[in-house]
Amino acid sequence: MGWADTVIWWHCYPLRFVDAEPEAVEVVEHRLWRLTNWLDYVVGLGANGMLLAPVFASRSHGYDTLDHYRIDPRLGDEADFGELVWKAKERGVRLLLDGVFNHVSAEHEIVARALAGGPASEAGGWIRWVGEYPRGFEGNLDLVELNLANPAVQDYVVGVMNHWLDRGVDGWRLDAAYAAGPDAWRPILERVRQAHPDAWILAEVIHGDYVDFAARSGVDSVTEYELWKSTWSSLNDHNFHELAWTLTRHAQFASRFRPLNFVGNHDTTRIATKLTDPRNLPLAHALLMLLPGVPAIYAGDEQGFTGEKTDGPGGDDAVRPPFPIDPDGLSDFGRPTFELHQRLIHLRRTHPWLTWAGVSVGKVADETIAINLDGGALRLTLGLNAGDSPVELPGLNGPLRVGAHDWALG
Repeated sequence: MGWADTVIWWHCYPLRFVDAEPEAVEVVEHRLWRLTNWLDYVVGLGANGMLLAPVFASRSHGYDTLDHYRIDPRLGDEADFGELVWKAKERGVRLLLDGVFNHVSAEHEIVARALAGGPASEAGGWIRWVGEYPRGFEGNLDLVELNLANPAVQDYVVGVMNHWLDRGVDGWRLDAAYAAGPDAWRPILERVRQAHPDAWILAEVIHGDYVDFAARSGVDSVTEYELWKSTWSSLNDHNFHELAWTLTRHAQFASRFRPLNFVGNHDTTRIATKLTDPRNLPLAHALLMLLPGVPAIYAGDEQGFTGEKTDGPGGDDAVRPPFPIDPDGLSDFGRPTFELHQRLIHLRRTHPWLTWAGVSVGKVADETIAINLDGGALRLTLGLNAGDSPVELPGLNGPLRVGAHDWALG
């Protein structure tokens, strides 16, 4: 069992978290201390990891990187980041950085050199092209794709990953890992693991063959978008048959690697907004925390934050809000949801085998489901009831009484 089998991530978006400027600045603004202020809150919640969205110098939102070796001046400098690292380690909190290596800002010096040399030049081989024009990630011309098949680019990415692992971070999230494909990552990760065998690597993969991607790339985990979608749509559509089908897939994933489970992240509408019936929110959180895999709580979800992601300029702002300078700035509005998370995390800690448990469905109807979790010597049943009346569901250890719009584990 590795350290990641017991981690529970608290996922936050630093640039918006600290209320940074929307565009790059030259003068360093020391704001990372605002994030450091929340470490004790993370521990009090029961989590022991911070999954950070981009922290490196960028043109705007963080995913348009300008310098992978420099902390974004809107957040601070390397000394500020070093303080976050050592204070996190002091509390037993792991740190996962967002590695945006599939693409860089069109203003990055790599792109400038490539444009100066042209597609056939050595410098031009660092990026991907469409004819004589740089290839933009998913049509975004301000995000120029790197050529990860180029050994020189691989050297660069390995260098960046090892640089920050050397400085105390525990792993990486590979942004848009699906774009380059699994085979592009294999030689990079093999070299990173030579220097840092305990580093944990998460790949952002939205759809496709998760098992194949993990096996071919060598990553430890893949973002479980299938479970995310099935969680909210099963509850909204009063159709746990969809969840039952998804769990057969999830069981296959969990038997091969540790999926990253989530009900919200910086790219999705908040789960409290996504659900049409707010009474079902505890069921979504129970699925997140009690199914096999590695849970990631999107910062604010544990307080019942709301927010809808929309298309167009500013469409992410509602799901990436600034946070108070410290947890004392929170209102009591989210206390019941926070305490629910504490209870669920306590159950997770009490039964650490849930991370790798086998999964099967005992009984399913439109609004009820009994999910059997098999740890070998220990077995439990998670019962969910999205209906308006209490029900009794069959469990591995006896019948489960589940209240309306509630869950039970036994």
